[in-house]
Amino acid sequence: MSEDVTGGQTPHPSEAGGSPVGASVCPRHPDREAYVRCQRCGRPTCPECQRPAAVGIQCVDCVREAARAAATTRTVFGGRATDGRPLVTYTIIGLSVLVYLGQLASSTVTSRFAFAPYLGWTQPWRFVTAVFLHSPQTMLHIAINMFALWTLGQYLEPLLGRARFAAIYLISGIGGQVGVTLLAGVPTLEGLRSGQDAAWLTGVVGASGAIFGVFAALLLLNRHLGRSSAALYATLAINAAFGFLYPGISWQAHLGGFVTGLACAGGVLLARARRKPQLVWAALGAVLLLLVGVAVARYLMVDPLIRELGAFAAG
Repeated sequence: MSEDVTGGQTPHPSEAGGSPVGASVCPRHPDREAYVRCQRCGRPTCPECQRPAAVGIQCVDCVREAARAAATTRTVFGGRATDGRPLVTYTIIGLSVLVYLGQLASSTVTSRFAFAPYLGWTQPWRFVTAVFLHSPQTMLHIAINMFALWTLGQYLEPLLGRARFAAIYLISGIGGQVGVTLLAGVPTLEGLRSGQDAAWLTGVVGASGAIFGVFAALLLLNRHLGRSSAALYATLAINAAFGFLYPGISWQAHLGGFVTGLACAGGVLLARARRKPQLVWAALGAVLLLLVGVAVARYLMVDPLIRELGAFAAG
């Protein structure tokens, strides 16, 4: 005969070690009853805290914990995987079109944000802003550039990841302006007066440098993957020819952007070879610092009065 150790009182099922019978209290909402338990942690979960799972439901806390613990899906080159939509490409195109409309509405937009070597020392932001400007005299300029960006971005952005694609685009654009500065020569005051060093005073606008950088990156990355780039070579040749056959197009920016894009792609491949995805940011940062160093070195070779022309122009 068994002995009643409870003093004659029958224990409640929940006190006997089994699951509680009936409703329990949701730990996140103590004022609400919960009839369902989380399949992961076993805690009672009210309807507001329930999330569908493969089997049954999970509470919001377990869903968040699982999301934090899950490994980030990466692209083949270490970027964060996306749904395939080139949102950065579309954003750049949208910004460029809006800026172009602003240029058509007011010539001040072009004069304030275009790049020219003589402006770079005192107004360095123009190295970036000029990438989003285009010639207001012809729509063909922005049309060709945005079509090229749309074509390249749809393929390269999902391959790299959005952040890496945006970084390569912008760094290559800066590289284009650095190329313009380097190839403008070392001006003198006499050369500026006679027109011999007119390249130092010539304004440059357009996304061509950035796009040529994307071209270069795609060619190198495709080669690494063993993919054909035959169609890209023809497109690249046509775009490069415009810089030599038509006046007013800066082949110097094309060349500077192209070389910069190759360097950026090299950084991506280095990070992949070492299986350290985050190393790519150190590599891209190094490319950017190199561009800054090269530009500063060029300006230090120039007469201080010429370096300060941008300040006089702004005044």
